[in-house]
Amino acid sequence: MEVQYILEILHNLEAAIWAVLIFIAFVLISQAHYKAQLAKLPTFDIDEGNEKWRRTYLKSARRLYQEGYKKVSFKNQAWIMPTSDGRKTVVVPGQLLSELSKLPETVLSFPTAINKVLEVKYTKVAPDEPLAPYCIKADLNPALSRLNPIIYREVENALEEKIPQCEDWAPVFIYQKLVNTVAKVSGRIFVGAELSHNKDYLDTAINYTIELGNAVQAVKKMKPWLRPFLAWKLPEVQQLNKHYKVHSTRRIVKMQLLVIFAGIHNTTVTATNVLYNLAVSPEYMQPLREEICKAISDNDGTLTSRALQQMEKLDSFMKETIRFYPPELTSFSGQYIPPGTSIETPLQAIYQDDSNYPDSDTFDGFRFYKIRQGGGATVHARNQFVTSNEQNLVFGYGKHACPGRFLAAAEIKMIVSKILLTYDFKNADDWTERYSNYEVGRLNMPETAIPLLFRKTTAQDSSL
Repeated sequence: MEVQYILEILHNLEAAIWAVLIFIAFVLISQAHYKAQLAKLPTFDIDEGNEKWRRTYLKSARRLYQEGYKKVSFKNQAWIMPTSDGRKTVVVPGQLLSELSKLPETVLSFPTAINKVLEVKYTKVAPDEPLAPYCIKADLNPALSRLNPIIYREVENALEEKIPQCEDWAPVFIYQKLVNTVAKVSGRIFVGAELSHNKDYLDTAINYTIELGNAVQAVKKMKPWLRPFLAWKLPEVQQLNKHYKVHSTRRIVKMQLLVIFAGIHNTTVTATNVLYNLAVSPEYMQPLREEICKAISDNDGTLTSRALQQMEKLDSFMKETIRFYPPELTSFSGQYIPPGTSIETPLQAIYQDDSNYPDSDTFDGFRFYKIRQGGGATVHARNQFVTSNEQNLVFGYGKHACPGRFLAAAEIKMIVSKILLTYDFKNADDWTERYSNYEVGRLNMPETAIPLLFRKTTAQDSSL
């Protein structure tokens, strides 16, 4: 009886071992097939070890993508760029995007791609929540013409509270002021007047994106096979998960946090970059002030949607700013070639290509205003700040283009308009060059530790 029992155990053990071996073989064959497919694409040459390459990528991603973009052997085709976290992404030229965007979600999975980037299994963020973008497209965007005067009053109140109207120059750390302003303004739309001024809400709105970034980086530093067992214990992940503690409203909380992640800091980054460019290009200030004053005057003294549309010079300055200083150096498209491989587009390299933007290394704040003046309706529409196309990818492309870009554009125009009409500003300590941005991998952020100097404006006709 005991012998039979032992034989039965050995038989079951043998079956289990065979199952494990078959599984391992399947994984190894799949990986080999994947690598064989990937090997067919040209690869950016790496002549250094993984750790050294990681540091090089984090420090010099802009240069690496531009070098790859300009390689004759890579011209007009996909190529492979190893990244700082060990993944290999396929970089595709802009001219392929129109064709790729027509493929179905079963082939091009944007949510799956974002899930990998944000380590959703551990961070619990909900990038594939369909209700948030649907509500923005169906409810918010059509209502902006009604909401814009309300938004502008919120902008006025927030900026007047945060930036004093002094007769003498006073230092202002503008990024911190603007992120608070954008959080209040966006909150006014998404959660209402009362909650948008609540301290806990504002703390969450401002800090959530930073905490999510910290959690993602902490997970990526961990060995992949350890993540299912230990990632949830990371302090950064535990801090992030505190935001999801209200179970009865978990879906609403996740949706709101998704909106916060997608909008507040990117809007603030662009507004800050616009002000940094204006601070060293004061020749643009008076033409912009005149345009803003006329647009508001032509609309009964109210900053309406029509008034915002009439600010074509400001729209151009914003678009040129984002061409030089996009929040990310690549556009993450979420296509896969072969299955399981993330695809991105070299956004910064496209922006610095003379065939797309003549004299592309020169900042011309009215570049797109002049183009729009010389063309018809199609040219006019193609060169607006909010337009998404194969040469303007900062808001994404195709059906996954950012639905909140219209609100973001309105907020930035209102913020810059209010500041131009109320304040003079310049660099601190007679700093003559533009404050440098700092880049970490794909990210491109304005310097936040140096103030601008502000005072009450002395410009003529700068108020209504």
